Amino acid sequence: MKKMSMLLAVLSLAPASALAADYKCNGNRVEKSGSTQYTVRTSGPDITIEKGGGTRGKAVKRGSGYAVEVGGSTQATIENGKILKGGASWSTVSDAQRVYDCPDIVAATLWVLDQKGQL
Repeated sequence: MKKMSMLLAVLSLAPASALAADYKCNGNRVEKSGSTQYTVRTSGPDITIEKGGGTRGKAVKRGSGYAVEVGGSTQATIENGKILKGGASWSTVSDAQRVYDCPDIVAATLWVLDQKGQL
C-alpha cells in the first residue's frame, strides 16, 4: 500500500515537469535557458517576431482574430483560442503556451512559425 502511494505521488508530479515550457517571454524577449532567442515587437495590436534584426513572421489583427503571416502570406489564423490552418483546426493556443510560456497571441504565433520552419 505504501509503495502504491509513493508511485501515485511520483506519477502526479511527472506531468507538471513534463509540461514545463522550453521558452519563456521576459518583457519583449523570448528566452530559452535564459538566453534571448527572439524579440517581440508590437505596433498597435499587431505583433512581429524577430531574430537577429530580421522579421520571422507577424500576427496581424483581422476582425476578431489574427492572421499569422510570413513574407506577407497568411500561414494560419488564431481565433477563439484555436490555431486554424486553411480554416481547419490545427492546434490550440493553450498547446502553444505549453511550449512558449508567453501571452496567447505571441505563443500561438511562435508555434505556427515553428511548425512552418520559420524560426
